[in-house]
Amino acid sequence: MNKTMLIVMREFSERVRKKSFIVTTILMPLMMIGLMVAPSLIMLYGKGSTKRVVVVDSSSLIADRLVSGEELVFETLDRTDVAGACAEYGSESDVFAILAIDDDVMTNPRAVRLITNTSSSMTVEANIASQIEKIIEREKLKSYDIEDLDRIMAEVATSIELQTYENNGTGDVDTMESTSSNVSYILGLVLGMLLYMIIIIYGQMVMTSVIEEKNSRVIDVMVSSCSPFQIMMGKISGIALVAVTQIAIWAVLIIGASKFVLPALFPAEVIQTGGMMMSVIGTFSDAGYIAMLFVYALLFILGGFLFYASMFAASGSSVDSVQDAQQFNTIIMLPIILAIIVMMSVFNDPNSDMVFWFSMIPFTSPVVMMARIPFNIPVWEIATSLAVLYGSFVAMVWIAAKIYRVGIFMHGKKPSFKELWQWIRTK
Repeated sequence: MNKTMLIVMREFSERVRKKSFIVTTILMPLMMIGLMVAPSLIMLYGKGSTKRVVVVDSSSLIADRLVSGEELVFETLDRTDVAGACAEYGSESDVFAILAIDDDVMTNPRAVRLITNTSSSMTVEANIASQIEKIIEREKLKSYDIEDLDRIMAEVATSIELQTYENNGTGDVDTMESTSSNVSYILGLVLGMLLYMIIIIYGQMVMTSVIEEKNSRVIDVMVSSCSPFQIMMGKISGIALVAVTQIAIWAVLIIGASKFVLPALFPAEVIQTGGMMMSVIGTFSDAGYIAMLFVYALLFILGGFLFYASMFAASGSSVDSVQDAQQFNTIIMLPIILAIIVMMSVFNDPNSDMVFWFSMIPFTSPVVMMARIPFNIPVWEIATSLAVLYGSFVAMVWIAAKIYRVGIFMHGKKPSFKELWQWIRTK
């Protein structure tokens, strides 16, 4: 164990001292917080300038009913000459666009054209289209000669803000925990992709380290003092410790930001204004919840890394170059890619049979289960998944060690899958 610990500390110190580790450790949480906060800040404080839209309405039905706001101001022209309006209100004027409406707008869906002097946007176009659609719908309803139609439409107009809660068996909503599928979707996506990146980046690091030492013949010297199994476990554990250290630093920084920075940027009254992004910000402001997610993330990242790193170590030991390892890496990567695909199904139904079983299979469980956890799944499922994952890691290490102990001494020939099977069976 002392020899294994020496290898662990050597692998750990070699990577932690690198500037790249320090830079990525600091920048990653800042990037995550920035990507989360920036859209909300832009929506709250970065409103664009008001745009003038000149309306040329040949139908005389739409222009007077368009509602101006902070984003768009509509000005109606008395004439119906579109060409003349385009010439008069060209790019040199302060007019954003000319809205041309033909006289057959009630029957022709292509009778509306927006002629812009500068670049348009989806929100602007959606705003204009939505207003015109509602005006036309009301005009068509009038053809049915319904008395007092405006009052009826105002009374039947309804807006629902669906609030979801987790049932605690009491029937008292005030004591139930509120939930949001949108927030769970975003958190699940972020956590699933984080695990995917950690497994790929650090797993490849294990493989590259094994190949480099094998080619430099350092491994031949190490084997004189340590067994191949000790070397493999030392490398895997050392790099795993690097990943755990990085995640722990991220956890401290992000939990600190959720405790102090986010409440300062987004006070409670701002978060209560609603919207998906505000719900996400409110969830990230809960330091206790974020800490719980990081604990689960750490357990699944560690288990998933150990499971896959042993395969990457076996792959690196059996070849002489990174290029030769691609044959085996493709097979190792397939379950991870499958996990990403299945993760997308989690957001449709986090409790479906397919998602459940993929969150139990160790090849896919780290990514899929982390995508499910924000949806408040039962704790026993999380515990079972972890038990299967760590139990499978022990079995995978045993298999990988069989390949590793033979592969590190093989040079000049890339083994076939049949030869790998023979190495596993060798006593």
